[in-house]
Formats: sequence, C-alpha cells, structure tokens
Amino acid sequence: MGEGRAPGFRTVAAVNLASPIRRIFDLSLPVDATLPVFPGDPVPGVRPAATLERDGFNLLHVSMGSQTGTHVDAPYHVRADGARVDELDLSLLVAPATIVDLRGRPPRSPIRWADLAPYAGALAPGRMLVLHTDWSGRNHSRSLLDHPFLDVEAARRVVAAGVRTVGTDAMNIDESLPHAVAPPPLPAHHVVLGAGGVIAENLANLDAVDFPDPLVSLLPIRLTGADGAPVRAVAMQLAP
Repeated sequence: MGEGRAPGFRTVAAVNLASPIRRIFDLSLPVDATLPVFPGDPVPGVRPAATLERDGFNLLHVSMGSQTGTHVDAPYHVRADGARVDELDLSLLVAPATIVDLRGRPPRSPIRWADLAPYAGALAPGRMLVLHTDWSGRNHSRSLLDHPFLDVEAARRVVAAGVRTVGTDAMNIDESLPHAVAPPPLPAHHVVLGAGGVIAENLANLDAVDFPDPLVSLLPIRLTGADGAPVRAVAMQLAP
C-alpha cells in the first residue's frame, strides 16, 4: 500500500486479495474553507452543527456550490434542455480512462488534436478521456486560472471518436477568462455536454496513476435537478 502516493492522498489497497480491484487511488480534492473556487462561486463552508460534548454526536453543517472542488458538469450546466445530474446515465460516470500526459505546457496554452492524436486508438465509445495538465487545485504556486484548456476542434474530434466523458485536473476544460467576461463562451463545454456527455473538473493526484487503463469512478451526489455535483473521484487498478 502506498505505491505512487502523493502528499495528502491515501492509496487504499483492496482488503480481499481475490478482489478484481488491486489498488484504489483518490483523485479528489479535500473540501474545506481553503479549497480554491472559481471566482464568484460560493466558498465552501464546513462548521459543526452538533458536537459530542454538547449533543452526544458529531454533525457538520456543509455549504458549497454545485461545482465545488472535484465535480462533474451535467448537460444542464450549459443547455436548458440538457440532462440534470440526477438523470445522467451511470455508464458515463464509471468507465476505463485514457489519461493524456500534458504536463509542462505553458500557461493558457490550447490542447489541440495533435496533442491527443497519439492516444486516438484509445478514444472510443465507453471510455473516458482525462487531461493531466498538473494544474491541480493542490498546486498553489501559480494562478489556477492560467491552466491549459481544450481547443474546441479537439473537443469535436474527441466526441466524434465516441467519447462522452472528459475530465481534467484543471478548474475548467475551457479557457478561464476574466470574471468580467460574461457570459463566458465555454466552447468545449458546449461540444461535450451538447453531445449528451459529462465533464469532470478539479481532479487531483493523477500522477499517482502509474498503470494504463484505470477504471475511473466519477459518481456524483444525486442532487435533484442540478447542473452538476461534487464527486469522490477514484481510479482503480483491476487485477489482470
């Protein structure tokens, strides 16, 4: 246990050695008041609502936006007629993933189809695409809004290949424009979500996934009618 473990993350080994799951890696940011959020989004609040000393049990009061921390966007995020998070096909949320290593790219650089083409054979229906930019919310040494972003033509090619779930460790698969730009254009969002797909943002710990074809789970809280919801994202290594 602990292979590939990054600081602040716990790798959970399967207890049953006969289990088809060999290792599980946490891909989720911790949620507390220090969690970076997109400018203008609600800041998460976590405070005691009941305590052992006063009430005989512990209970937290939690407040946050629907897209706080590691989360998924449902089509309703950008489409009035799109599926809400509680209506999503669960097969979009648990699937083998292709993780594309895009570390070391300049700030605000577009991720083009040429960057994804070497992985084209692994982009197919029933698979996820995950963009590993190393611009995760746990890296506070640079502006999180200066992350690389998915070019709209690349998004079209990904969707044409049959992929319907796209994730990133950045705050946004699109370019994060200044807050004064409203409404933001979000072209890659419209391509993926317009095809009935799902977007996961603010993934973390992707560098710990040191094996091909992880089974990734992005199951969100079932918020009725919501545009998105927080996720406890994990990557699983299956036994051969």
